[in-house]
Amino acid sequence: MPVLARYFLALGRVLLAAVAAALTGLGGGVVAAAPQRDDVEMVRHPAASQAAAELQPQEPPLSPVRPARRGTSRDARPEAGSQAEADGGLSWRFTPEPTLPNVLILGDSISIGYTLPVRKRLAGKANVFRPLSADGKRPANCGGTTAGVQSIEGWLAGRRWDVIHFNWGLHDLKHVKRAGTSANSDDPTDPLQADVETYAANLRAIVAKLEATGARLVFATTTPVQPGTTKPLREPESPGLYNAAATAIMRERGIRVNDLYGFCLPRLESLQLPKNVHFTSAGSEALAGEVAGVIERELEKR
Repeated sequence: MPVLARYFLALGRVLLAAVAAALTGLGGGVVAAAPQRDDVEMVRHPAASQAAAELQPQEPPLSPVRPARRGTSRDARPEAGSQAEADGGLSWRFTPEPTLPNVLILGDSISIGYTLPVRKRLAGKANVFRPLSADGKRPANCGGTTAGVQSIEGWLAGRRWDVIHFNWGLHDLKHVKRAGTSANSDDPTDPLQADVETYAANLRAIVAKLEATGARLVFATTTPVQPGTTKPLREPESPGLYNAAATAIMRERGIRVNDLYGFCLPRLESLQLPKNVHFTSAGSEALAGEVAGVIERELEKR
């Protein structure tokens, strides 16, 4: 199916789901919310809508956190531009302070880029963890929701979590040679790793596991894709579709949304690498400020 047709098909399905949810609300239906939540907040960035329009192309174009299970769809090698993930000189082990609350960051290479700066910003306030490789020396990339469903129980095991900040999306929306795999492709006729419907179903399953921990949850929206991004191919319009599906789930479940997409979209030129999804060091630091801020506010509400 052509890219443009697939885009409008996915958009139509997301809109139909939103209309159905709205009609349920008008009929007096009660939407269940996560019991640990006492409020729901969407961290919004007003300048994002104008920047989103400008970004669209004219034509479709020591950690107790266990490693991911072998055999998942998680990528084995970092993509080009994933600086923190590829930097073998960074130290990821640390000694947690038993009296401090525990924070878990789950996500792909974008979250890897801001994990250590977040840990530094929350020093003395929280122990900040993320999944690591089997030897504990490197960060684990949580990949797409296909890998997330397979590995989430291992990532959550072994510790009581106070706040979990999580994202999935950039791997789900990339083109692959066969759906559900990490055989990256630049061919627009090849499938996505997980289409919007599959992504939403997987994300619901992951959220159910996260809610069971009793932690305060924060979902980070998937960050933008610049035009011309390849190796693998990702389309600039895709994050909006996946974020719409994800935020609908978070509203339903009463989970706070940290809108990193809206935060960085108006300033992409200064934060993100060209024709890439990854960020410069300054960009990762900027994202870390947003992430640390929302985590700190959640910690205050425990």
